[in-house]
Amino acid sequence: MRRKCAGLIIGMTLVATFGLSQDGPYKVLKTAKVGGAGGFDYIYADEAGRRLYIPRKAVQGPTPAPARVTVFDLDTLAPAGEIPNISANGAAVDAKSGHGFASSKPVAMWDTKTLAILKTIEIDPKSSPDGIFADPFNQRIYVFSHPTKDATVIDAKSGVVLGTIDLGGAPEQAVTDGKGHLYVVIQDKANVAVIDAKTMKVTAHFDFGDKGSRCNGLAIDVKNHVLFASCGQSGIPASTPAKPMMVILSAKDGKILTSLPLAGSSDGAEFNPATKEVFSSHGNGTMTIVKVNSATSFTVEQDLQTKVGAKTLTLDHKTNHVFTMAAEYGPAPTPPAPGAPQGRPNRGPMAPDSFSILVVGK
Repeated sequence: MRRKCAGLIIGMTLVATFGLSQDGPYKVLKTAKVGGAGGFDYIYADEAGRRLYIPRKAVQGPTPAPARVTVFDLDTLAPAGEIPNISANGAAVDAKSGHGFASSKPVAMWDTKTLAILKTIEIDPKSSPDGIFADPFNQRIYVFSHPTKDATVIDAKSGVVLGTIDLGGAPEQAVTDGKGHLYVVIQDKANVAVIDAKTMKVTAHFDFGDKGSRCNGLAIDVKNHVLFASCGQSGIPASTPAKPMMVILSAKDGKILTSLPLAGSSDGAEFNPATKEVFSSHGNGTMTIVKVNSATSFTVEQDLQTKVGAKTLTLDHKTNHVFTMAAEYGPAPTPPAPGAPQGRPNRGPMAPDSFSILVVGK
């Protein structure tokens, strides 16, 4: 009962702070409480294989749980198996080869039909795999690391490491134009790194100037050559209090077209070309939907309330459904526990089997 009341209070706070309203075309269509212990970061939809991948961290203590990648049916959210003994933050799939990869150390590679591990791939010992991206342009996997500020490039067919790319900062989400250009948002430098996928070289950095900082989400409208960077702060130096913004810029030359307010600090963004909308998910339990009216006109269509902790997302282009995930937590320690990550919610332990997958759609 206390948890329900806390959720209600948080929801009322979000409405008061951001003017949130459920009015709009989108809503949470389904909440599947799939349970399971362990922390989580990224969620990934394999549209071709119709599977949903969610890595879960190991849990120590009296009721331990192993690290693994959990797998669900993308259409029903029924459990579809798991890939055991992998401690990862994210997953990605190369549909042509049928190979899946986890941003683990070493990087795990599996058969997407059987979920059997095919090999493990050693990378730089100093790296710490975080985000991961599969580019169908030339079937390469990019594994991103904050401490080494680079991307490890892996051939999706063979699992061979092809090299590393110095990105000049801490990489977060990546997108491709499908024509040999990869774009990576750089969290600590307030820019987007542009990569030539053929030469594996950074050819430019598109700076946000005083428009945005601490940016984690990135989406692309390939047809109109537009990038959407979801940032936790506006301005450099960062504004106080935080004013999350979406910086919208040209994918051709980095020219900033405009910026729009977000309902929270983003950790992921997706563009749906079928509906011409951008989705930005936030850890405070909101999702901002931006409508693309034209190549130069953009408006906030809706600020949707989801669930506190639902900070990352993935899009299924077949159904036009957006997937995110969250859990319920006990009372937060006061003061924060020693060593707790800075800038993250101060919260207690995850409630048993409260982990849920949320489906957002019209």
